[in-house]
Amino acid sequence: MSNSSPGATRRRVVVVGAGPAGLMAAETVAKAGHQVIVIEQMPSAGRKFLMAGRGGLNLTHSEPLETFLTRYRPAEPKLEGAIRAFPPEALITWAQALGQETFVGTSGRVFPRAMKASPLLRAWLARLADLGVDMRLRHRLREVRPGGTLLVVDPAGTPSEIAADAVVLALGGGSWPRLGSDGHWLESLRAQGIDVRPLEASNSGVAITWSPGLVERFAGEPLKRVALSCGGETRRGEVIITSRGLEGGAIYALTPVIREAIQRDGAARLGLDLRPDISLEDLAARLASTRKGDSRANVLRKAAKLSPAAIAVLRDAANNELPAEPAALAALVKAVPLSATALGDLATAISTAGGVAWSEMDDRFMLKKLPGIFCAGEMLDWEAPTGGYLLQACFATGRAAGLGILAYLADRRAAQPPA
Repeated sequence: MSNSSPGATRRRVVVVGAGPAGLMAAETVAKAGHQVIVIEQMPSAGRKFLMAGRGGLNLTHSEPLETFLTRYRPAEPKLEGAIRAFPPEALITWAQALGQETFVGTSGRVFPRAMKASPLLRAWLARLADLGVDMRLRHRLREVRPGGTLLVVDPAGTPSEIAADAVVLALGGGSWPRLGSDGHWLESLRAQGIDVRPLEASNSGVAITWSPGLVERFAGEPLKRVALSCGGETRRGEVIITSRGLEGGAIYALTPVIREAIQRDGAARLGLDLRPDISLEDLAARLASTRKGDSRANVLRKAAKLSPAAIAVLRDAANNELPAEPAALAALVKAVPLSATALGDLATAISTAGGVAWSEMDDRFMLKKLPGIFCAGEMLDWEAPTGGYLLQACFATGRAAGLGILAYLADRRAAQPPA
């Protein structure tokens, strides 16, 4: 199944990492007729991809592309070309070609109708096998040497060298290390003079000190349809009370600004709006219209429609001294002050910030200091919220790195003197 032109020279390309970025790079190169070897340290491919599928496999998002691109914050200019070349519509078409029809959920997120990753991954791996991709599982990369030689350790612990005409590193970030992305590659690249930014938790919960009583009664309870603010940014969604603080989509979307505030000030000041759909004035009027003699808890439950968990958070933030005056109580409901002192652990975060600095990459996703070595996926220095943005960028950069390799090999071939 070769798409190479007549007379084209077949080259060997090694892809390290069998996640979405690595597999997409492998597919792109193999379709051009080159030999592709995929090195993966885990017993099977796509383990983190399968984990993502447990929540339905949010492949991408249906919002307008111009809005979509802003979700990558400072990395937008660096990722824009790859995503425009392989936008959400192209990813959906690609999935459909593998037999996986998709649908758009109420939030605009795109899912396969199967609502899991395994059917898509099985079909994808079958396609790669048909293309002749050599998948070497339980093989761990020990070193990438200048010139494209890799030192790899096989399942028996025996080291061997693999010579390659080009290499794609798609080694992931540092979250969920038990699924394969353990960040072991950082020091190896740094030793070769590559600037790698520290890996930090992204799409992570935050540490907030609750009272023991709140934790005992309400840990695991959701706060639905709330709005969370930090650093001038506000996100709506759901959060979950944990023994350590808060988790959930609204928190995850604010991870970059929360991290920045913690690093700058030692803590991030959060504002939690428990009733974002009601104005301050309307809420104050509702609270004022209740019967005299009602407890504040009953007032908040009946007039503000707050859940017991929300009332507990309100009390905790006010040190159990809720204002009696309706306007002041409404103001507290609309802006519960919380202090986040830390993000969650890197190992349990959904994704990672940091990675190979963009200054080290050319526009083909090749390392400037290591010609022929390309990088893709989450090991690059970018982050994005949940909602399909993470997978979209992994697929797009994997494809871009694959196309970069094809251009690199073509340039080398053109530079060779005639036989």
